[in-house]
Amino acid sequence: MDDLLPALGYGIAYGLLGTLVLAAGWFVLDLLTPGRLGEHLRTSHSAGLVAATWMLAQGLIVFTAIWTNASSGFGDALVWTAAFSVLGVLLQTVAWRLVDLVTPGSLGEEVCVAGETQPLAKVTAGVIVAVALVVVASIA
Repeated sequence: MDDLLPALGYGIAYGLLGTLVLAAGWFVLDLLTPGRLGEHLRTSHSAGLVAATWMLAQGLIVFTAIWTNASSGFGDALVWTAAFSVLGVLLQTVAWRLVDLVTPGSLGEEVCVAGETQPLAKVTAGVIVAVALVVVASIA
């Protein structure tokens, strides 16, 4: 029981860091898409798929960084989590730009098309997951 309060404090710190990372990731994804991403989620299955995948990928990176580094001490684990989380957002942004370069038109516009999920949104979701898995593998 003596460890409960410190553990709760660590949980709060990791939770806040994870929330900040997810918020930053959302902000970046919003910048990559035309208009307001939140508005596109009302009508675009593609935007929903890509946004959900982006958030899940970021959460996976945060989880893995915490899980693999918790035994090294709270401070070190928190720094590793922050560093790899930022790396994940940066690499996913680079991957987005690369997909945008090799496909016709604007990826952001294609992802925000109203209606059913566009094929390019499915590819983008796959790329987002692949990048997250590479980052996760590099943490261990």
